Amino acid sequence: MAQKKTGAIPLNEKRCMVELQHPAISTRRQCELLSLNRATLYRPIQMGTETPENLHYMRLIDEEYILAPFYGSRKMREYLMTEGFQVNRKRIQRLMRIMGLEGIAPGPNTSQRNQKHKVYPYLLRNYQIVRPNEVWSTDITYIPMPRGFMYLVAIIDWYSRYVLSWELSNTLDTQFCLDALHSALGKHENPIIFNTDQGCQFTSKEFTSTILDQGIQLSMDGRGRALDNIFVERLWRSVKYECVYLNEFGTVPELHAGLEQYFKFYNERRLHQSLGYKTPKKVHYAA
Repeated sequence: MAQKKTGAIPLNEKRCMVELQHPAISTRRQCELLSLNRATLYRPIQMGTETPENLHYMRLIDEEYILAPFYGSRKMREYLMTEGFQVNRKRIQRLMRIMGLEGIAPGPNTSQRNQKHKVYPYLLRNYQIVRPNEVWSTDITYIPMPRGFMYLVAIIDWYSRYVLSWELSNTLDTQFCLDALHSALGKHENPIIFNTDQGCQFTSKEFTSTILDQGIQLSMDGRGRALDNIFVERLWRSVKYECVYLNEFGTVPELHAGLEQYFKFYNERRLHQSLGYKTPKKVHYAA
């Protein structure tokens, strides 16, 4: 196992890097190289939890919401009733809040705005994007699991659709978004514009200052305008239908490994009609 810089490596990624049966380097030494506490290594990564019944409802809500993101709690309750489930609207409202879904907007509202945080104007209306690393975008989505759930954040290049970085978390905190941001900035040329929604994770001082300190312009979607971030919305549809819904990832490590494999496929092998049937990687690194 080669020694590498660990300053910006997220905790969960460090844990995945340790090889417990490495033939030459002990687990203790690997933890030292990664600045990882051994107690943390063996601590299970917990996912968000709900009752099995609620998790089943959340899975159904998630699948329907991808097809009908304009559904609020009333219509979602009616949908579940037509499927044979006797469930009241109050429960649907609570589950949709946990999932970060809101029918008022035409798209996911996984992160709520903090009214004290500064909001930046949307800069991409009529903006012509002509090369990779000109505009990046990010968003968060809910990931259902058989016995719980997680949240996924990803950063994507608008021109090439290349997924620059991604992270998982069991809470809607700012840190896993920062981990993804540091990872993308550390591996790629800085963009001219970075676009987000108005969620508190992305309007936080920590997140916005990291972007602005790099000389990057910050753009934010208008409230209720899912099309402002359409490329990430399309990514979520692909991730769920082509990976998450096709597999029963029972644990967080299994989910992490499955997503890692999928994003590699998405970047390097998946052909995109909008890219002239080229892969994101080919378009991203062609210029």
